Amino acid sequence: MITLDRVSMRFGGLVAVDDVSLEIHGGRITGLIGPNGAGKTTLFNMIAGRLLPSSGHIVLEGRDITKLPVHERSHMGLARTFQIPQEFGRLTVLENLMVAGNGEKGDSVFNAAFRHRNYRAEEEEIYHRARETLDFLELQKLSEAKAGTLSGGQKKLLELGRALMGNPRIILLDEIGAGINRTLLVRIAEMIARLNVERGLSFCLIEHDLAYVQRLCSDVIVMAEGRVLTRGTVEEVRRDERVIEAYFGGGKYEERA
Repeated sequence: MITLDRVSMRFGGLVAVDDVSLEIHGGRITGLIGPNGAGKTTLFNMIAGRLLPSSGHIVLEGRDITKLPVHERSHMGLARTFQIPQEFGRLTVLENLMVAGNGEKGDSVFNAAFRHRNYRAEEEEIYHRARETLDFLELQKLSEAKAGTLSGGQKKLLELGRALMGNPRIILLDEIGAGINRTLLVRIAEMIARLNVERGLSFCLIEHDLAYVQRLCSDVIVMAEGRVLTRGTVEEVRRDERVIEAYFGGGKYEERA
């Protein structure tokens, strides 16, 4: 679904991502793991359009998107979440979801001024879709709460909901489980699995908890020092001596409860 061909990202003399080539397959939940500073989030930022690669090409379903702006990638079905949620704190939870809806009819002054009926119909469709998303995320009771008052875990759910509002085909999840309790972590995992199975949504997720990755991902890519180190199942990569050295500092991997 997504192909990276010899992609690099340099910040002055620092090489954050170094000549990376890989594929993210459609219909799967792919894990992207590696130690801090491996280049994972930088890779996500290039795929999502927040950074222009220093070299190389990024292709989404056969189309070169290397230089496309973020909103065009969104219209093509690419969405991403952030490790630190980026909600509109003064808007309600429902309003946050509606803002994230991919409305186009009201984007121009002409449409907003002269095509009231079409614009109103689209607003109603976005409203109903936002309500359905709240139901799926089990956030109905918080629909009128200001997003800035939510807990960290609830903000992560809202972040996922905002991504879903764009009708994506693939979502990049940047540490969706960071800083939230185990119960909510399990709930989010169940939601991701349902979206993958029931809606055919593809995911690529950055995560440090390998037990969580193993629960969700059939395919895992390991990065270290800006390069792809290896790829395989969690069972395969955690026994790779290079992964043990780079990811676990030479120590043995122990399953987390």
